[in-house]
Amino acid sequence: MKDKKARTLRLRETHKQGRDTRSLTATPADIKNERHHHHHITFLPGQVAVLSTADTEPGYFAFASAPEDPALEFLIKRTTPTADALLHLDTNAEFLLHDIVGTGFPLDRHHGRDLVMLAMGTGVAPLRSALRHAMSRPEDFGQLFLLYGVRTPADFCYQREVATWRAAGVELREVISQPDGYEWAGSTGYVQSLLDHVLPELSAPIALVCGSLEMVAQTRDRLHEMGFAEEDVLTNY
Repeated sequence: MKDKKARTLRLRETHKQGRDTRSLTATPADIKNERHHHHHITFLPGQVAVLSTADTEPGYFAFASAPEDPALEFLIKRTTPTADALLHLDTNAEFLLHDIVGTGFPLDRHHGRDLVMLAMGTGVAPLRSALRHAMSRPEDFGQLFLLYGVRTPADFCYQREVATWRAAGVELREVISQPDGYEWAGSTGYVQSLLDHVLPELSAPIALVCGSLEMVAQTRDRLHEMGFAEEDVLTNY
């Protein structure tokens, strides 16, 4: 990773999302009027940015925005010194984009297919990137499903966007794994358990999976049991 490759980004906005989690919106620092310019940074939905502040080592954070969005967005949870430093930046502070890594989701190879996205926790960030990309070109894809699992209701992110997703035809199914002590009338368990209620409706779906290594492995196994070919199960990294 060479410093000469790094792009300087400027923090534009932050928004509280789930517990201990915020979304950060940024644009390249050399853009003077971000309202009328695209960021011109090339990435695939679901790819991962390598970010740092002046005082921290680079860390890995998936793009939560679609490539065509005018600004860049990242979902940050307080888990590492780099994440903590990013969360404490003030508006207009600068930080560095060193590199873009991971395979992302090459959705343009799958036009016409139904997309079933399975996210655990902050794994919703790269899937939001894919979801926003698919929503921007509804003629290119079939049905859109987002199956989203977290520990408690307080951990859900992007709840202010749910109405917009549903208005665009997205089928959102949410599940929590630790219901004790919370008022929750929805599904409980793990996100892969929602597949039984979704896949029978679809003829040729593609699955996009993001979460812990254990969750991804278990979901991949479950999808294979349900008849998915290896090439129809996509991960972003």
